[in-house]
Amino acid sequence: MSLFGTFSGSSRGPTHTSAPKDHVVGHQFSPYDSNGGSIAAVCGTDFCVVASDTRQSTGYNIQTRYKPKVFRLNDKATLATNGFAADAEALVSLVRQRLEMYRHAHGRSMPLHSIARMISTILYGKRFFPYYVYNILGGLDEEGKGAVYSFDPVGSYEREFCRAAGAAQSLIQPFFDNQIMFRNQTSTPERTVPTPGQMTLPEVLKIVIDSFTSATERHIEVGDGLEVFVVRTPSAAAEGGEKKGAAAVDLNTIPSDVPFSVAEAVGGEDEQEEGAVMVIRRELKKD
Repeated sequence: MSLFGTFSGSSRGPTHTSAPKDHVVGHQFSPYDSNGGSIAAVCGTDFCVVASDTRQSTGYNIQTRYKPKVFRLNDKATLATNGFAADAEALVSLVRQRLEMYRHAHGRSMPLHSIARMISTILYGKRFFPYYVYNILGGLDEEGKGAVYSFDPVGSYEREFCRAAGAAQSLIQPFFDNQIMFRNQTSTPERTVPTPGQMTLPEVLKIVIDSFTSATERHIEVGDGLEVFVVRTPSAAAEGGEKKGAAAVDLNTIPSDVPFSVAEAVGGEDEQEEGAVMVIRRELKKD
């Protein structure tokens, strides 16, 4: 056979004619995928709650019923990621490497606002081939106050009281806006609209758990399990040694119709302080 292509009228081989245009098949490749699930975070005066479901899917196909989306970074910071699972794993691994390098260089953990700035720089540095991941960073700032930082895939970020992202964002965020930010609520002589960010830990946990339970009923990409990370300062105590605020809440006694478990969150680059980052796990619908 000739090394050169054959053409009409050639004696070197059979004649090939192009297929009609209506038979042309296009082939496309995308390096990204959307793996469903949702994440959310809400902060209070001395705590932060970061939560996610555990389902990983592509369209109508469930790939796994347990894929964590929330990762403990240190005693003061927890990162939630949602979008393309492979990019999320790569980003979390890089962030943990940077935090460990910082700890070895400075002898302490990186502050929360510095972690937020670092994540923004990492994401912006990949803006021409970005990590397809939406991130929410929750924890305690240097004053011990709860803080939530939300990011888009190319690094834009802001500090907020609450934020939801992922497949069920359109269901969870309006609920947060009304119940946590108190938007579209009007004060009455009997009740004054509270100031955002002043809710107690049990109140925030109830709203976060209810929001994911409701989203599971209405969205096929959310479900299976719920992980709620609670970041707080366990040593915060009043005079006389009595704990107060979020530190005084016994997470094992939270009322619930669905069985749940409470355990120390693992992972991160620092020596963990007992009770600083706790994780609540409970079941969601598996439909």
